[in-house]
Amino acid sequence: MYKYEGLLIHQSHDEQGVIEIVDQAGVRALHFGSHARQSSMLLTDPNRLHSLYARAMMAGLLFNDQPKDVLMIGLGGGTIAKFLLHQFSKCRVKAVEFRSSVLKVARSHFGLPLDPRLKIKIGCGAQHVYQASRENSELHDVIMIDAYDHAGMAPEVSSQVFFDNCRTLLAKDGLLIINLWGTDKDMFQQVSWNMGLVFQQRMLFLPVRSRGNVIGFAFGENMHKPTFKDLIQKAKLLEQRYQLEYLLFLQDFKRHNPNALTRVLKS
Repeated sequence: MYKYEGLLIHQSHDEQGVIEIVDQAGVRALHFGSHARQSSMLLTDPNRLHSLYARAMMAGLLFNDQPKDVLMIGLGGGTIAKFLLHQFSKCRVKAVEFRSSVLKVARSHFGLPLDPRLKIKIGCGAQHVYQASRENSELHDVIMIDAYDHAGMAPEVSSQVFFDNCRTLLAKDGLLIINLWGTDKDMFQQVSWNMGLVFQQRMLFLPVRSRGNVIGFAFGENMHKPTFKDLIQKAKLLEQRYQLEYLLFLQDFKRHNPNALTRVLKS
């Protein structure tokens, strides 16, 4: 059976709706009942990041090139978690995924490994950071938020309270990365406002070329401030190491954040 211009290789349902996996032209994609891809993977190179938004989320390596303890809100096909585990031997990842059915297909169809450095919790991401922030602080040097269903971004992960809790769990020099839909203007403005309040405007936004995604980056109060020249040198090294478009990321950071750059970079 063909769907979304590709071969439908899996279809299942849970309480939240449909889960579909489609293969097309050497790419496997996860869908939640709509044409939008939730995750994608190259069948010939499954550890390499394929989707443009996931690649853009890795622009965070410009600011922290050795992530050690990552909290992920939203797992999807697990491609980002798999990349982190593959590339960083000392990195630990905790992922909170709302749907156990999504975890099952991440394991069965996207090669998410059984790795002692990967802990997965089934539940609400917002509830997790609420509870964890009541018991701990500064647990993670990176928090990554990619919480979507067929209808869009989960509203529970857009409030000021949510970002307050994330800040508690984030190291003082840590980095929060969030995948946003730029086309959802109301949600984008709400998230930008709440993140700006919590992180005192220490933020950058990176629109994903040829896509509707915008990746937001928020920085802890004791963040290391590199110069733009430092970032150019690091971008060249990272691009060679991971085959991701870091020099383009830098161009787009500069183009879309002319005023904000002064808050996160050293002059």
